[in-house]
Amino acid sequence: MNRRTLMLGLTALGCGRAMAQTASDFPSKPIRVVVPSTPGGPPDLILRAIGPKLTAALGQPVITENRAGGGGIVGTAYVARQPADGHTWLFTTASHTNIPPFNDNVSYDPVRDFTHVTLAAQNFGQALVVHPGVPATNLQELLALARRQPGRLTYANAGNGTASHIPAELMKTLTGTDILSVPYRGVAEATTDLLAGRVDMFFVGTQIALQHVQTGALRAVALTGRRRWKGMPDVPTMEEAGVPGFEVVNWFGLWLPAGAAPEIVRRIHVAVAAAVREPDVMQQFDTLGLEGVAMPPDEFATFVADQARIAREIGQRVNAGATR
Repeated sequence: MNRRTLMLGLTALGCGRAMAQTASDFPSKPIRVVVPSTPGGPPDLILRAIGPKLTAALGQPVITENRAGGGGIVGTAYVARQPADGHTWLFTTASHTNIPPFNDNVSYDPVRDFTHVTLAAQNFGQALVVHPGVPATNLQELLALARRQPGRLTYANAGNGTASHIPAELMKTLTGTDILSVPYRGVAEATTDLLAGRVDMFFVGTQIALQHVQTGALRAVALTGRRRWKGMPDVPTMEEAGVPGFEVVNWFGLWLPAGAAPEIVRRIHVAVAAAVREPDVMQQFDTLGLEGVAMPPDEFATFVADQARIAREIGQRVNAGATR
């Protein structure tokens, strides 16, 4: 990679799946937006902000359906099997491309098995937070401590290929440090153990980090995005803190099953693009540490293919799931 950027792909399935509708027919019934994670996470918050506007623009209810399991694999695989008529959407995070290289039980290809609609939003990166008991007040002190004590420091891993795992492994690779991964079933469990001091550090979403940093329960030493976030203006980026070329942001994309008609894709993209530009949505996104993007479908297809390639490269470097 020229720049180790991971922002933490369009083929029909063939004869077995016909393009059942044109834009003039679409939508003819309520639209299900499958989120392959538990309720209450960032994808749900984004859909809560733009959902009513999509309903108004498309003339049918746009309903969120959470299908959690397997770190996102269950819900994503479900959408890949649905008709490509535009009435079943997948809305998820960068885990769409990041999860497959770290899991042998993925039955779908994140590039070939989906129609790519848009990158709707992205954040300013994950916050690297440490427990106050860790004797490091900035990133360089943390890395120096890790080098003095190889394998002694620990990081919380909320799932291989997730936004807590990818930046941690990338940091280890770029800085030559040996930090032990401690696996957790999700962000909530990992955050609880970090607060209790049972693990030393965690790459976590900025909104979760902020509430604990403000109380002094955790210390933020860096952000993984390209630029600082105004919610934590004094926290430097990883690059500013001395790790050149480090950029990992979480992004939120929208897909249909492979083979969806281009005119349906275009109509959905237009509706999403208009929604994320509404002033009230922009204000909600700002509060959540997000920015609307609404990338066009062709650019998004290229983007997803590139992200899948980068994820495969990282997966190979950490031996496709090795976490030490």
